[in-house]
Amino acid sequence: MPNDFQLQQNSSTSNGSTENKAGVNVVVSFIPCVIFLYINCVMLYTLRSKPVFRETSRYLLLYNLLLAETLQMALAQMMFLIAVGMVLMTRLVCLLVFIPTIITTVISPFNLALMSLDTYVAVCFPLRHASIVTVPTTYGAIAVVWAISLANMLVKVIMLKFLDARPFGQFMSMLCTETNIFQLKIFSEFESGFVCLMGIICAKSTLFQLKIFSEFESGFVCAEFVSVGLIIILSYVGVMVAAKAASTDRLSANKASKTVLLHMIQLGLSLSSSLVSTILTGLHGKVDVITFRHLRFSLFVCFIILPRCLSCLIYGLRDQIIRPILIRHLRQGIKMLNIQVIHSKY
Repeated sequence: MPNDFQLQQNSSTSNGSTENKAGVNVVVSFIPCVIFLYINCVMLYTLRSKPVFRETSRYLLLYNLLLAETLQMALAQMMFLIAVGMVLMTRLVCLLVFIPTIITTVISPFNLALMSLDTYVAVCFPLRHASIVTVPTTYGAIAVVWAISLANMLVKVIMLKFLDARPFGQFMSMLCTETNIFQLKIFSEFESGFVCLMGIICAKSTLFQLKIFSEFESGFVCAEFVSVGLIIILSYVGVMVAAKAASTDRLSANKASKTVLLHMIQLGLSLSSSLVSTILTGLHGKVDVITFRHLRFSLFVCFIILPRCLSCLIYGLRDQIIRPILIRHLRQGIKMLNIQVIHSKY
């Protein structure tokens, strides 16, 4: 009995320590996420507040990029809370939760390619830029990007429907195994003792379990990043060549080359975020649960949350037209929040 009591006490202490660490992780990820969600929302409002933003191609593309990354940030935080809280759900509900994530993840890289092409045309063909890159053509290009994202999502849903035999109404649960790390142990007492059941949380690796899904995902991601990477590299080379030409404004060309280089860095960060699930899958069964949770949290903050925060800072603060309007709107929002807090106290 003393040994059993001591074992239970140690187990409860360990569980309490794990819960405290999980709570700290939630706070550490949630606070910066909320701050940057607010900044991104103000930036989105700013990009719709003036006619010059609604009638200029680069601002329309920037709005589309920010919209996709804001949705990604919010969805990523929601999925992280679901993972930490070990929320169980049916496969249908999990799929509905994942559909916006699948769509928005594809948009950012292709949008970066469009922004690079716009910069290339503006520098290399300045006299024809207004006729080539118009508002209707920009909206058309954005529509094509969304169509590609929707097509990618529909293919995955159709494959899930016809290739995976599990019904959508089934809870994401199966018998417990020692190696699986996405688990919530529920003990039910029977005549023969205890039976361990495992509830699988809603995650890409648990929703799309068949090998064909990972093969399709790898092929699509490779094609996406190779094509977008070539476009950005060729745009950068074209802008650098134009910067050396005597007929080109070298100051604007150098600024444009730095912008395209930032697109390339963002593409690399986007690629790293798409590899997070692959890295976690590779660590499956090779590390203990506690180490895995720490790695999952670190990868989540560094490669999923932080890259989504860069667009607003990079483009909002570098642009001479957006910066003063964005700062004014941020100050107004903070002032209104302070007024509401003061009124709530009284």
